Amino acid sequence: MTEIVTAAMLVIGDEILSGRTKDKNIGHLADIMTAIGIDLKEVRIVADEEDEIVAAVNALRTRYNYVFTTGGIGPTHDDITADSVAKAFGVPCEYDAKAYALLEASYAARGIEYTEARKRMARMPRGADHIDNPVSVAPGFRIGNVHVMAGVPAIFQAMLDNVVPTLRAGTKMLSATVECPFGEGLIGGPLGDIQKANPDTIIGSYPKYGDGKFWTELVVRARSQQALDSARADVEAMVAGLIKASRVG
Repeated sequence: MTEIVTAAMLVIGDEILSGRTKDKNIGHLADIMTAIGIDLKEVRIVADEEDEIVAAVNALRTRYNYVFTTGGIGPTHDDITADSVAKAFGVPCEYDAKAYALLEASYAARGIEYTEARKRMARMPRGADHIDNPVSVAPGFRIGNVHVMAGVPAIFQAMLDNVVPTLRAGTKMLSATVECPFGEGLIGGPLGDIQKANPDTIIGSYPKYGDGKFWTELVVRARSQQALDSARADVEAMVAGLIKASRVG
């Protein structure tokens, strides 16, 4: 049986929208989700504004199996993700005893003061579970189907490694690539007909340019080998026909 599992990503932070910070987490999450058979269907980027975060979390968590957020769980005043997610779920945001103790011990071991700002990283929605952080100790958290993680790429990736084993994977998408020496203007019509004839596949058309010529990379995706092979054969036959016609002309 084919099982489709979906996910969305919510990137939080004014620094992303202003261009001061270049996001490196979207591509990584997409790669990991594809590898385990989960379809990343949507990515949103919102500012550090509580109402916007709450609205986005509530919209995404009801539509997809999993939601992953990045950013806004640090020690500063504008790190409001934990409060916003708590509000989205209608629960208090409070100090988590385990997180508080972990951070307290970590700072003590390094001889660093455990300030009120640093204590903020121990706050999370009531009832949330930890997402371990092997890089800098301060945990992310999971509540419902929402996974809240750091924005720093190394920490996000480490947290995601701990999340992946807990996810329900879907049927992996298979793919095949067909090189086409023609531009999209020529193949658009027949390619659309092939897509209609192969409804269990997704056919992508990606224009390329090199050596003064346009060409197209055609990628066929499907969850069954039979569907993939059928659509790929149709695409290859279309390309072969166009090549033959161009030589005759």
